[in-house]
Amino acid sequence: MSSTPTTSPSDESPLFALERELRVLTRRAGSSANAMAKRIHPDLDASAYPLLAHIAVNPGVRGSDLAQQFGVGRATISRQLARLESVGMVCREVDPDDSRGQIITLTEEGATLLRTTHERRVDSISQALSDWSPDDVAALAGLLHRYSEDVVRWQATR
Repeated sequence: MSSTPTTSPSDESPLFALERELRVLTRRAGSSANAMAKRIHPDLDASAYPLLAHIAVNPGVRGSDLAQQFGVGRATISRQLARLESVGMVCREVDPDDSRGQIITLTEEGATLLRTTHERRVDSISQALSDWSPDDVAALAGLLHRYSEDVVRWQATR
């Protein structure tokens, strides 16, 4: 049996082409995310980098807000935060406004490692897209942001 698609890419609808590219991008991003996490600390997994980046932008975020932001359960976030805390990346403190919750901040070590990893990632993207114009890079960033926001909005209505 042949694995050749029944339609050529030029015959494909834009939504089918988008789905294919998102599938490939997601697979590659997963591999990249694992590598990024390992650069931060060898015992971390792919969930670490986006979690640390979100905490860096939102210091003092509550664990429950992280669970909602990433679309996972509180128990999952709690396990991930415990791991990050055990390797010295984050600090968890009791929320002074609600003793049932925790507020999360990066440690100095966590912030330094995240910043270094982020700089390397931006440099890698810059090298990979070196033939792109700044306008093309900005257009891609804008469209990806729009896509992400629309998917989140759509999922909230389901």
